[in-house]
Amino acid sequence: MAFKKEVVEIIEPKDVFVGNIKADVTLEEFGEYESEACAKANEVVKKLLQDYDGKIRFNFRHFPLTRIHQRSLKAGEAAVATAQDGKFWEMHNILFANRKNLGTTSLKLHSKEAGVVSKKFLDDLVNATYGWQVQGDMKEGIDRGVKDVPTFFINGERFNGKPTYDELSKAIDAALKKVKKKAPVKQRA
Repeated sequence: MAFKKEVVEIIEPKDVFVGNIKADVTLEEFGEYESEACAKANEVVKKLLQDYDGKIRFNFRHFPLTRIHQRSLKAGEAAVATAQDGKFWEMHNILFANRKNLGTTSLKLHSKEAGVVSKKFLDDLVNATYGWQVQGDMKEGIDRGVKDVPTFFINGERFNGKPTYDELSKAIDAALKKVKKKAPVKQRA
């Protein structure tokens, strides 16, 4: 008797967005959960999502600096695991709020706080079920020239300023203007 292998669709980090999914401007960050600079940038992103409500969407890509932050890789895997339950953004913010407490047991508690009810969460974490997704983000980041975190891209173009609210909002405004210029002019009949 042959066994049917169950095919499980994994929601990739590149497909997890917060904000208006149809927005013209995509803000993308390569970051990790133990970094103080990324935690500060996360507060900026939250404000940008609020102030540009409906105009932007945000995508977080994992780029753990494991030489200095040993727990950032597992934290990234935990975030990908919660995305499978539609709880990425909740977990994302909890991980930043608890960035000094990211051991495996803590990650399980954080997932419950985020609203994850999967009984497999801890097994998935221990077995690195979502390790390939985090590694894939890292590879893409390296291919795109990411060397440090946080690194932002706006509509695929690398943002070279400081990740402050003022700097990022100027870049988003410029991207919004660029999109409007490309929009076709409707002809009157």
